[in-house]
Amino acid sequence: MVNRLRRIEGQVRGLQRMVETEAYCIDILTQVSAVTKALQNVAVSLLDDHLRHCVTDAARLSPEEGSHKLEEATHAIARLIRS
Repeated sequence: MVNRLRRIEGQVRGLQRMVETEAYCIDILTQVSAVTKALQNVAVSLLDDHLRHCVTDAARLSPEEGSHKLEEATHAIARLIRS
C-alpha cells in the first residue's frame, strides 16, 4: 500500500512539473486521469481490506459491532461512488 502511495506521490509531482513547464493541457489531463484511477484503486483496496478484516472480525465478536462496521463501510462506499 505504501509503495502504491509513493508511486502516486511521484505521479502528482510529475503533474506539478508539467503544469510549471506549461505542458500540453491534454497531456496533463491524461496524467490527472491516471492519478485519479490510481487513487480509486487504493480506495478499493482499503475498502476490501476493511470488509475482509474489520467488518468480519467485528461481526464475530458482536452482532451490534458488526452492524456498526457494516454501516461505516456502506457510507464509505457511498462516498466513493459520489466522488
